[in-house]
Amino acid sequence: MRVLVVDDERPARERLKQLLDDEAAYEFVGEAANGVDALKLAAELHPDIVLLDIRMPGLDGIETAHHLNSLDEPPAVVFTTAYDEYAIDAFAARAVGYVLKPVRRARLTAALEQASRLAPSTLTSAASAANMTAARKHVCARAHGELRLIPVAEIACFRAEQKYIVVDHLNGQDLIDESLRALAEEFSSSFVRIHRSALVAVRCIVRIEKTEDGKSRIVLRDNSQVDDKELIISRRHLAEVRRRLKGD
Repeated sequence: MRVLVVDDERPARERLKQLLDDEAAYEFVGEAANGVDALKLAAELHPDIVLLDIRMPGLDGIETAHHLNSLDEPPAVVFTTAYDEYAIDAFAARAVGYVLKPVRRARLTAALEQASRLAPSTLTSAASAANMTAARKHVCARAHGELRLIPVAEIACFRAEQKYIVVDHLNGQDLIDESLRALAEEFSSSFVRIHRSALVAVRCIVRIEKTEDGKSRIVLRDNSQVDDKELIISRRHLAEVRRRLKGD
């Protein structure tokens, strides 16, 4: 089994490499000090398992694991963590693989043997139960065989089109293979649904205006990427959009 080690602390990476070297069933194939580099290496090296630190600057372990799930062949994830007992209970209850720091050989071996692939919903649930931030700071798109991280702060709109979600952002448009319903739940604090097929960032809405045929539509700060027809607010969602614009 090929193993990628991810931790922002070099001593922690060295410790895990040493333990893996003593295990004939596992092959150390690479290391990364942050989530972005971990995603690049995972796409290149195709590890079977990623040993992933939770607390890292930038992309933390939970968000990195979300994006690892976007790979064509997602690896199994085992978290390495120094979190308190409540976080550990949350992980254990949801069958999330973890190893407490400082890492002990017996626990690492057991976790590697039990490593399993995690659904995004499992990650979100565990993070929420452990009082960790569940919402990602990026969404992950695949383009030309590469993973592209799009900052949520730069996204104006998520739009459902056939089997995919179109992400309209500052640098253009990308497609992601996710559920609009799940996105609506995850980013409920910063996005509002305007009709059944679109979520819009509240910060990007300038105002609501009436169209010539009496419908309501939103005006974005920069709507060059989005067709005006996509910005019509359904009657079902109009009251909520107005409420969010007032900051209630």
